[in-house]
Amino acid sequence: MTAAIDFEAEGLLEGIAGRSREARVQLLEELFAAGVGLEEVRTAVAEGRLQLLPLEWALSGRDRYTPNEVARLSGVDRELLDDQWRALGMAVSDPDEPTQTADELAAAHRMRAYLDAGLEPEAIQETARVMVMAMSQLAAANRQLAGTLAATSSEVEDSAETELDVAHRLEALSARLVPMIGPTLEHIYKLQLRDQIRHAAVGVGEDTVGEEMAVAFADLVGFTKLGETLPPEEFGRITSRFGEMAADVSSGPVRLVKLIGDAAMLASADPAALLGATLDLVEMADNEGEGFPALRAGVSLGYVLPRAGDFYGRSVNLASRITAIARPSSVLVTAELRERLGDRFRFSNAGRRRLKGIELPATVFRARGLDEDQLS
Repeated sequence: MTAAIDFEAEGLLEGIAGRSREARVQLLEELFAAGVGLEEVRTAVAEGRLQLLPLEWALSGRDRYTPNEVARLSGVDRELLDDQWRALGMAVSDPDEPTQTADELAAAHRMRAYLDAGLEPEAIQETARVMVMAMSQLAAANRQLAGTLAATSSEVEDSAETELDVAHRLEALSARLVPMIGPTLEHIYKLQLRDQIRHAAVGVGEDTVGEEMAVAFADLVGFTKLGETLPPEEFGRITSRFGEMAADVSSGPVRLVKLIGDAAMLASADPAALLGATLDLVEMADNEGEGFPALRAGVSLGYVLPRAGDFYGRSVNLASRITAIARPSSVLVTAELRERLGDRFRFSNAGRRRLKGIELPATVFRARGLDEDQLS
């Protein structure tokens, strides 16, 4: 196949000479031998990412199918597959273009199995959207990890690395790392699913619409201002540490629902456990020392609607709004939560407050642990 392509005439060697040119020729020969198309190579050269093309192909495989072929071979309607593809954050391609790989065909067969098991397409797509958010973050973290490993390994190699050197090194890293991702994800998934089943709020057969949950938000005070004044690496250290702390307090019945920049959302069917975890989180921030911003938090109790791994409802909004009026290093709770927990914590009345987006004023209380020193 390579003999039929004149690399020079196709403009694939323009502007390079010597050892770099020899390496480019070898890389091109390997790519074309693997079945990469001329247009894909041209695009990669124009965008300055030719050395990444072997890695892209290693991640996608050589078998190529059109969307119509995937639909026919899997027995899934192509419109459903297109909807699933969009849920995965991908652009739907021409149904007769061979843009799909063996991985996409295997995914279509799994979708067929889900449908045969009685799952609705909407439920499958909702799950896909949740997984995309998590996998996108994981992919970004792994990309950074691979970049770090690649940079570290290149320090002990010839400083005049060619595209071919980089391509081979990244491909070798991928070959080592990617096979470990699947088993690791399966292990984490089983751990999380087992833990959530163990602490499920609603039993089988209950007819309640939604679940009664305690919901907490905690955010970093002055986060926006920090972003304008701190160097990026220090700002990144703070947000990373905040994520670690939120994960540390989220165990047993308490779940870390999501991190949203300067805020963490926690939830639990056990209100006492959630309030205890929230107080611990605020205290951890205080103990980080000078330079780390204080946290403020709000906690509510009520029925929520679970959807795509998140929770929605008035009590979620209430927790968020209470957080916005809390003082640094303090935790405010609703009257419902204070009544439920009784004397398991210490509470002081913080007044009846109007909250943005909440129709009626709400009475809120400041919460403290029983072992805390008396504070004003």
